[in-house]
Amino acid sequence: MTAISFYVQIVKALDEIDAPYMIVGAFGGYPFGITRVTFDIDILVDLREKDFEILSQRFPLPRYYADPEMMKNSIQMGIMFNLIDTNEGIKADLVPLKREPEYQIAFDRRIRREFVDPSGNSFSAWVAQPSDIIIGKLNAWNEGRSDKHPKDIYAMIVFDLSGASDLAIDYALVTKEASQIGKDTLEMWNQVFAKAKEEVEKHRK
Repeated sequence: MTAISFYVQIVKALDEIDAPYMIVGAFGGYPFGITRVTFDIDILVDLREKDFEILSQRFPLPRYYADPEMMKNSIQMGIMFNLIDTNEGIKADLVPLKREPEYQIAFDRRIRREFVDPSGNSFSAWVAQPSDIIIGKLNAWNEGRSDKHPKDIYAMIVFDLSGASDLAIDYALVTKEASQIGKDTLEMWNQVFAKAKEEVEKHRK
Protein backbone atom coordinates (compact mmCIF):
# COMPACT_ATOMS: atom_id res chain seq x y z
CA MET A 1 0.00 0.00 0.00
CA THR A 2 1.31 3.47 -0.89
CA ALA A 3 1.00 6.38 1.50
CA ILE A 4 -1.67 7.97 -0.70
CA SER A 5 -3.66 4.72 -0.75
CA PHE A 6 -3.63 4.70 3.05
CA TYR A 7 -4.76 8.32 3.18
CA VAL A 8 -7.60 7.54 0.79
CA GLN A 9 -8.62 4.63 3.00
CA ILE A 10 -8.82 6.92 6.03
CA VAL A 11 -10.80 9.60 4.21
CA LYS A 12 -13.28 7.06 2.92
CA ALA A 13 -13.67 5.62 6.43
CA LEU A 14 -14.39 9.08 7.86
CA ASP A 15 -17.00 9.63 5.16
CA GLU A 16 -18.61 6.25 5.72
CA ILE A 17 -19.06 6.84 9.46
CA ASP A 18 -20.16 10.44 8.79
CA ALA A 19 -17.39 11.92 10.95
CA PRO A 20 -16.78 15.65 10.32
CA TYR A 21 -13.33 16.29 8.79
CA MET A 22 -11.43 18.55 6.40
CA ILE A 23 -8.22 17.84 4.48
CA VAL A 24 -5.69 20.67 4.54
CA GLY A 25 -2.07 20.99 3.44
CA ALA A 26 -0.58 19.70 0.18
CA PHE A 27 -3.02 16.81 -0.23
CA GLY A 28 -5.93 19.20 0.20
CA GLY A 29 -4.42 21.45 -2.45
CA TYR A 30 -4.20 18.67 -5.03
CA PRO A 31 -7.51 19.65 -6.74
CA PHE A 32 -6.28 23.24 -6.87
CA GLY A 33 -2.97 22.80 -8.65
CA ILE A 34 -0.44 21.25 -6.27
CA THR A 35 1.31 18.56 -8.28
CA ARG A 36 4.32 17.41 -6.26
CA VAL A 37 4.70 13.66 -6.12
CA THR A 38 5.17 13.27 -2.38
CA PHE A 39 2.31 14.29 -0.13
CA ASP A 40 1.83 14.21 3.56
CA ILE A 41 -1.70 14.50 4.86
CA ASP A 42 -3.16 16.63 7.60
CA ILE A 43 -6.80 16.08 8.44
CA LEU A 44 -8.72 18.33 10.79
CA VAL A 45 -11.36 16.24 12.56
CA ASP A 46 -14.26 17.00 14.86
CA LEU A 47 -14.82 13.46 16.13
CA ARG A 48 -17.69 12.63 18.47
CA GLU A 49 -17.89 10.04 21.23
CA LYS A 50 -19.56 7.53 18.92
CA ASP A 51 -16.80 7.82 16.29
CA PHE A 52 -13.82 6.51 18.26
CA GLU A 53 -14.72 2.82 18.44
CA ILE A 54 -16.23 2.71 14.95
CA LEU A 55 -13.14 4.30 13.38
CA SER A 56 -10.78 2.00 15.28
CA GLN A 57 -12.72 -1.02 13.97
CA ARG A 58 -12.00 0.12 10.41
CA PHE A 59 -8.27 -0.15 11.15
CA PRO A 60 -7.88 -3.27 13.33
CA LEU A 61 -4.81 -4.68 14.99
CA PRO A 62 -2.27 -6.10 14.36
CA ARG A 63 -1.73 -4.31 11.06
CA TYR A 64 -3.08 -0.93 12.12
CA TYR A 65 -2.76 1.22 15.19
CA ALA A 66 -5.95 3.17 15.82
CA ASP A 67 -6.62 3.03 19.55
CA PRO A 68 -10.07 4.43 20.50
CA GLU A 69 -8.91 5.57 23.95
CA MET A 70 -5.98 7.39 22.39
CA MET A 71 -8.36 9.11 19.97
CA LYS A 72 -10.74 10.08 22.76
CA ASN A 73 -7.99 11.50 24.96
CA SER A 74 -6.42 13.37 22.05
CA ILE A 75 -9.73 14.95 21.07
CA GLN A 76 -10.46 15.98 24.66
CA MET A 77 -7.01 17.53 25.11
CA GLY A 78 -6.75 18.98 21.62
CA ILE A 79 -3.65 16.94 20.78
CA MET A 80 -2.80 15.60 17.33
CA PHE A 81 -2.94 11.82 16.98
CA ASN A 82 -1.93 9.29 14.33
CA LEU A 83 -3.47 6.40 12.47
CA ILE A 84 -0.66 4.04 11.53
CA ASP A 85 -0.23 1.22 9.02
CA THR A 86 2.42 -0.78 10.88
CA ASN A 87 3.11 -3.07 7.91
CA GLU A 88 4.13 -0.19 5.67
CA GLY A 89 5.35 2.24 8.31
CA ILE A 90 2.90 4.90 7.11
CA LYS A 91 1.08 7.33 9.36
CA ALA A 92 -1.55 10.00 8.91
CA ASP A 93 -1.84 13.00 11.22
CA LEU A 94 -5.31 13.80 12.51
CA VAL A 95 -5.67 17.17 14.21
CA PRO A 96 -8.61 17.88 16.52
CA LEU A 97 -10.46 21.03 15.47
CA LYS A 98 -10.31 22.00 19.14
CA ARG A 99 -6.53 22.38 18.82
CA GLU A 100 -6.83 24.86 15.95
CA PRO A 101 -9.87 27.04 16.81
CA GLU A 102 -8.87 29.64 14.22
CA TYR A 103 -9.65 27.00 11.59
CA GLN A 104 -13.33 26.92 12.56
CA ILE A 105 -14.24 29.46 9.87
CA ALA A 106 -12.36 27.43 7.25
CA PHE A 107 -13.98 24.25 8.57
CA ASP A 108 -17.45 25.78 8.26
CA ARG A 109 -16.86 26.65 4.59
CA ARG A 110 -15.11 23.45 3.55
CA ILE A 111 -16.14 21.97 0.22
CA ARG A 112 -16.33 18.60 -1.57
CA ARG A 113 -13.80 17.97 -4.28
CA GLU A 114 -12.97 15.07 -6.56
CA PHE A 115 -9.69 13.18 -6.23
CA VAL A 116 -8.16 10.27 -8.14
CA ASP A 117 -6.51 7.47 -6.15
CA PRO A 118 -3.32 5.64 -7.27
CA SER A 119 -5.46 3.01 -9.02
CA GLY A 120 -7.20 5.64 -11.12
CA ASN A 121 -10.46 5.50 -9.19
CA SER A 122 -12.14 8.80 -8.38
CA PHE A 123 -13.55 9.70 -4.99
CA SER A 124 -14.75 12.86 -3.31
CA ALA A 125 -13.66 14.32 0.01
CA TRP A 126 -14.07 17.37 2.22
CA VAL A 127 -11.23 19.85 1.71
CA ALA A 128 -10.43 23.41 2.71
CA GLN A 129 -11.05 26.09 0.13
CA PRO A 130 -7.93 27.10 -1.82
CA SER A 131 -7.61 30.45 -0.03
CA ASP A 132 -7.65 28.67 3.33
CA ILE A 133 -5.09 26.10 2.18
CA ILE A 134 -2.76 28.94 1.17
CA ILE A 135 -3.30 30.72 4.49
CA GLY A 136 -2.43 27.48 6.28
CA LYS A 137 0.74 27.20 4.23
CA LEU A 138 1.68 30.79 5.02
CA ASN A 139 1.41 29.98 8.72
CA ALA A 140 3.41 26.78 8.26
CA TRP A 141 6.13 28.65 6.35
CA ASN A 142 6.30 31.28 9.07
CA GLU A 143 6.89 28.54 11.64
CA GLY A 144 9.47 26.45 9.76
CA ARG A 145 10.52 28.31 6.59
CA SER A 146 10.31 25.17 4.46
CA ASP A 147 10.70 25.75 0.71
CA LYS A 148 7.84 23.38 -0.07
CA HIS A 149 5.21 25.90 1.05
CA PRO A 150 6.12 28.73 -1.38
CA LYS A 151 6.35 26.13 -4.17
CA ASP A 152 2.90 24.78 -3.36
CA ILE A 153 1.46 28.30 -3.15
CA TYR A 154 3.06 29.19 -6.50
CA ALA A 155 1.49 26.12 -8.13
CA MET A 156 -1.95 27.02 -6.77
CA ILE A 157 -1.74 30.62 -7.97
CA VAL A 158 -0.64 29.59 -11.47
CA PHE A 159 -3.49 27.04 -11.58
CA ASP A 160 -5.98 29.72 -10.55
CA LEU A 161 -4.75 32.57 -12.76
CA SER A 162 -4.62 30.20 -15.73
CA GLY A 163 -8.36 29.67 -15.38
CA ALA A 164 -8.03 26.00 -14.50
CA SER A 165 -9.87 26.27 -11.18
CA ASP A 166 -13.61 26.74 -10.79
CA LEU A 167 -13.08 28.23 -7.33
CA ALA A 168 -11.03 31.43 -7.32
CA ILE A 169 -8.48 32.31 -4.67
CA ASP A 170 -9.50 35.32 -2.57
CA TYR A 171 -6.28 37.28 -3.00
CA ALA A 172 -7.40 40.18 -0.81
CA LEU A 173 -8.15 37.79 2.05
CA VAL A 174 -4.82 35.98 1.68
CA THR A 175 -2.89 39.27 1.57
CA LYS A 176 -4.68 40.46 4.70
CA GLU A 177 -3.87 37.23 6.54
CA ALA A 178 -0.25 37.30 5.35
CA SER A 179 0.19 40.83 6.72
CA GLN A 180 -1.23 39.73 10.07
CA ILE A 181 1.19 36.79 10.26
CA GLY A 182 4.18 39.06 9.81
CA LYS A 183 6.37 41.18 7.56
CA ASP A 184 8.46 38.27 6.26
CA THR A 185 5.39 36.23 5.42
CA LEU A 186 3.77 39.13 3.57
CA GLU A 187 6.98 39.67 1.61
CA MET A 188 7.15 35.98 0.69
CA TRP A 189 3.50 35.99 -0.39
CA ASN A 190 3.93 39.09 -2.56
CA GLN A 191 7.04 37.65 -4.22
CA VAL A 192 5.39 34.31 -4.96
CA PHE A 193 2.26 36.01 -6.31
CA ALA A 194 4.30 38.31 -8.57
CA LYS A 195 6.35 35.39 -9.90
CA ALA A 196 3.23 33.29 -10.58
CA LYS A 197 1.44 36.19 -12.28
CA GLU A 198 4.47 36.83 -14.49
CA GLU A 199 4.59 33.14 -15.46
CA VAL A 200 0.92 33.08 -16.46
CA GLU A 201 1.14 36.32 -18.43
CA LYS A 202 4.25 35.06 -20.26
CA HIS A 203 2.34 32.05 -21.59
CA ARG A 204 -0.59 34.20 -22.67
CA LYS A 205 1.57 36.25 -25.06
